Amino acid sequence: MKKSAIVVGAGIVGLAAARVLSINGYAVTVIEKTQRAVGASIRNFGMIWPIGQPDGELYQLAKNSSQIWKDICASTGMWFNQSGSLHVAYSNEEWIVLNELFAQFEKEGRPIRLLTPHQISAKYPLVKQHNLLGGLYSNDEMIVDPRIAVARVSDYLATVAGVQFLWNHTVQEVGVGYVKSGNKIIEADKIFICSGQEIETLFPETFSALPIVKCKLQMMRLHSPNNLPVGTSVCGGLSLLHYSSFKNAPSLKLLHKKVFSEMPEYIKYGIHVMISQHELGEITLGDSHEYGFTFDPFDDHYINKLIINYLHGFMQASDWVINATWNGVYPKMTDGSSWYFNQVLQDIYVLNGLGGAGMTLSFGVAEKLIVPIC
Repeated sequence: MKKSAIVVGAGIVGLAAARVLSINGYAVTVIEKTQRAVGASIRNFGMIWPIGQPDGELYQLAKNSSQIWKDICASTGMWFNQSGSLHVAYSNEEWIVLNELFAQFEKEGRPIRLLTPHQISAKYPLVKQHNLLGGLYSNDEMIVDPRIAVARVSDYLATVAGVQFLWNHTVQEVGVGYVKSGNKIIEADKIFICSGQEIETLFPETFSALPIVKCKLQMMRLHSPNNLPVGTSVCGGLSLLHYSSFKNAPSLKLLHKKVFSEMPEYIKYGIHVMISQHELGEITLGDSHEYGFTFDPFDDHYINKLIINYLHGFMQASDWVINATWNGVYPKMTDGSSWYFNQVLQDIYVLNGLGGAGMTLSFGVAEKLIVPIC
């Protein structure tokens, strides 16, 4: 008889778990409380972002995830763009850090280049030239549209891998060998809890003992009347303070000191500013990072204004119009871990806490963690 597995949660982490389980011979049922995935997995840039991961295992997991994304896109006909990424520098401190990162990444064998202002102008004319010192380009990064991609992955798993989806089913109870949703008892050999920010719902005592916190981010979607292509995902200098792969740059402390002195509100709200562009030309802009467990449900106009003001410092965006604003919430480990994975009861596992790297790491992490226990 075929082995069976239940995955609770149809966000990208749950879908990645379902994929691995199906490949390894399990009959998989994914249970999701809403009619479709509407959480953090669709409220992001759609960036698969290896440049943000440090050298070694995490970078390789990101590269593995990127290839899996491409395979799924090829199978489904889903749009994606191997856009790469461009980090731009407008201050001496930013430019020094980019040069240090170039030297570091070149030793690691990453596909990166330092670009002059003239080279950037020729290839990416929407990047502002005034005071531009140069940029660091990486070819690793790709973009999907998360509003479409997560739903397409669900469809792919259902049609190609035979994964069953139970939408609009809230799981109230999990025990050894079963989950309960309403009056329905669903049995399985293994159960995986991939519940995202819903950490108070199932096994709350497990999460309360963890070094974990929730992060609220604010983002916007914009439209350019001329619908001009940006050509790549572009990041301002603030992003150099955000990713763990940048932390070994010797001059990063000087940049942080400069930003803290000149733009303390950006530090306060954890703002770094970057853009991605999707198939129809829409531009996703963000983001901020507030940490806690209970958040104001409303978007803070002041935070969005800070993001917009910074955007105008490195992009020619004066005619861009805001179409939508939103916020998302995800759990993040506070001890430097890249995820939480543990068996909480016999054959019941919790996978969570990937932070803002869910789109980048989930497929690779699921393979790493779940294959050995299949």
